[in-house]
Amino acid sequence: MPALTDLIEAGRPAEHHAPWRRAVVAPKVWNLAVEQLAGGRWSLLGLWGEPDRVHMALLDEAREIGVISLDCRGGRYPSVGQYHPPALRLERAAADLFGLAPQGLPDTRRWLDHGQWGISHPLAARPGGPAAGSSYRFLAAEGDSLHQIAVGPVHAGIIEPGHFRFTASGETVVRLEERLGYVHKGIEGLMAGAPVDRAARLAGRTSGDSTVAYSLAFARAVEAALGVTPPPRAMWLRALMAELERLANHLGDIGAICNDAAFALMHAHCGVLRERVLRAADAAFGHRLMRDRVVPGGVTGDLGEAGTSAIRSLVAEIRQRFPHLVELYDNTASLQDRTVATGRLKVELARQYAAGGYVGRASGRDFDARRNAVYAPYDELAFDVPVLQEGDVNARVWIRVREVEQSLSLVEQMLGRLPAGSIRADIAAADNVADGPREGMALVEGFRGDILAWLRIGEGGLIERCHLRDPSWFQWPLLEAAIEGNIVADFPLCNKSFNCSYSGHDL
Repeated sequence: MPALTDLIEAGRPAEHHAPWRRAVVAPKVWNLAVEQLAGGRWSLLGLWGEPDRVHMALLDEAREIGVISLDCRGGRYPSVGQYHPPALRLERAAADLFGLAPQGLPDTRRWLDHGQWGISHPLAARPGGPAAGSSYRFLAAEGDSLHQIAVGPVHAGIIEPGHFRFTASGETVVRLEERLGYVHKGIEGLMAGAPVDRAARLAGRTSGDSTVAYSLAFARAVEAALGVTPPPRAMWLRALMAELERLANHLGDIGAICNDAAFALMHAHCGVLRERVLRAADAAFGHRLMRDRVVPGGVTGDLGEAGTSAIRSLVAEIRQRFPHLVELYDNTASLQDRTVATGRLKVELARQYAAGGYVGRASGRDFDARRNAVYAPYDELAFDVPVLQEGDVNARVWIRVREVEQSLSLVEQMLGRLPAGSIRADIAAADNVADGPREGMALVEGFRGDILAWLRIGEGGLIERCHLRDPSWFQWPLLEAAIEGNIVADFPLCNKSFNCSYSGHDL
């Protein structure tokens, strides 16, 4: 079996691409990589386009990471999705944005483009006129006494828009098909030609609940491209913010899942703890969500004594109150009746889709970017990555519970060992690209899973191209699989246990 390094060495290497290698390969080599994906030996970390080229980020059996690129003559290239389904929606998105045509793609329906942009293929070298408006053709399901239920895109709550088309037999879901793209913001188009500091602010707004993780992924990609190393204190402060963000989201999710099972008491108590995290973040870093605090080169503000005290008090309170909530969850029979064996995701699917975060780890996929694509300061910290095999709603709750415990430990370790010193290095982007464009890539563990950032910095230190891949790209399709065979009334419970990002997916 070939290794990823073999394929990269067979191609034309990109001169300035860090920290992992990238090479432009021949169609034969591209197809060989697709064979490895289809055979389950490699994992797809991302697929994105440019006007005349398509890229794939890959993880091989040895956990080596690399990027292969293929020139698209006439805007065409051999489809990955026809053999490896996780690539389907990524290829449809690249077709919408760049006009690239994957040959053999089994689903050619528009994905992000709903016919409302007033332009087609907006990121292509020559964008086209407005796309012809047409109704979206949902896939048919055959059988006796089937009926359809349309939900969304507007929902009965203050949540993001997405359409869910159920085909059911009585109360049992036979098929779920999602329609996303309603919150497409044009992030990648806005980043093209932007200075690094403006692009960093855009990255932090890709998915608001993961603003620290996105800012960190973008910053690390910029630093890799320019060969900049942030001060040690800055890297530890970034990780501290990332763990606070993880705590806030996991606590909120645990409560919300219980609320969708009609157990409002857990929702209320977890909501209080989440609020405590947000207030501690505000006290420590000046913003409840810590938005725009992580920047290329470091962080924008230091942690003082008052902030340290607020975080220590937060950890003490969660350690006191959270175990009682876990016990309450575990000992409430009516709640267990709703979560155990509901919305089960098969181990094989989680592996095929390289599902990150609690979705993958609840179904046996043992991957965490903090450990498997290690970055500072996690290489100096002790933590466990919880993994379960059951793959149901209950398992996804327990993964969050264990990760709350691990994040508390990490926060304590960071506060106890936080190095002194400066908090920001000068990136001097314009000076570093005198000998040609620089490319950088990063993989960061957000609370949902691994976030990929890839970018190219060109003349004048401006962003030529940036692609951000949310973990939800590989999780949304799995929700469709997990709900099959369950009753319609359990969909909110399954949906919240996945808690995929609409905004992060829709870009």
